Amino acid sequence: MISLKRKFNIACLQTSPKPDFQSALEEAIVLAEESIEAGADFIALPEYCGGLKTEVSAFAPPFATEENHPVLKGLRDFAKKRKKYLLIGSIAVTGPAGKILNRSYIVDEFGNILSRYDKIHLFDIKFSEKESYCESATVSGGQAAVICQTPLGCFGQTICYDLRFPHLYRKLSQAGAKILLVPAAFTKKTGEAHWHVLNRARAIENGAFVVAPCAVGKVEGGGESYGHSLIINPWGEILADAGSDSGLINANIDLEEVNSARMRIPSLKHDKTFKF
Repeated sequence: MISLKRKFNIACLQTSPKPDFQSALEEAIVLAEESIEAGADFIALPEYCGGLKTEVSAFAPPFATEENHPVLKGLRDFAKKRKKYLLIGSIAVTGPAGKILNRSYIVDEFGNILSRYDKIHLFDIKFSEKESYCESATVSGGQAAVICQTPLGCFGQTICYDLRFPHLYRKLSQAGAKILLVPAAFTKKTGEAHWHVLNRARAIENGAFVVAPCAVGKVEGGGESYGHSLIINPWGEILADAGSDSGLINANIDLEEVNSARMRIPSLKHDKTFKF
């Protein structure tokens, strides 16, 4: 039986997309140290925090096997050294059939991997004749939803484009998740239009905290990540917004707010089956 810590401090690191392992790890460690000085108990990093590049319309991040991934090893060592929980938003690991996996991890204060989540919904989008993305060209999609129970609470794991599929968040919340994680490298174009409203909606719909660390800045090879990492309470209020520069945000989490929101509007219990 896990003894829960009802209140804790969570930080989002707003890193920039880096083309290689070493520069990605170095930036992450610097910001993680700063977040600890700010009081963080749980540190969340963005999608592709292990490095990201694009080639034409395909994602081409640096990748390695899980066993030999230098960013995963470096962040696990950091968690163990500094005795902190981490969300490794995602890194590219070797996958099946010549493709990679866009994989997220939760790591405990001893550097142990508690959970793995492979991004289910892949970003295959055509904005115009000149701008398109086809994540499935190089990435193999996941098949399973993941919740992770920790002494800091029960986390539901998602990644970026998953944000547009509300049924996933519903299922995670009904399975026990009180904090929904949305590490992302949301594009600037879609971010300006939809990022804030979608994250707030997922919090409101499910009476859950939403923690959404998002990369910021230009991607080598094309594209730009939006930034504006967010921490949102179960009533849909934005507790922290990181804006458009590299850096970090943090906020206090009180899980009693989840219980309160779900008692006031118990919509998780009101879902109905219906026919067309």
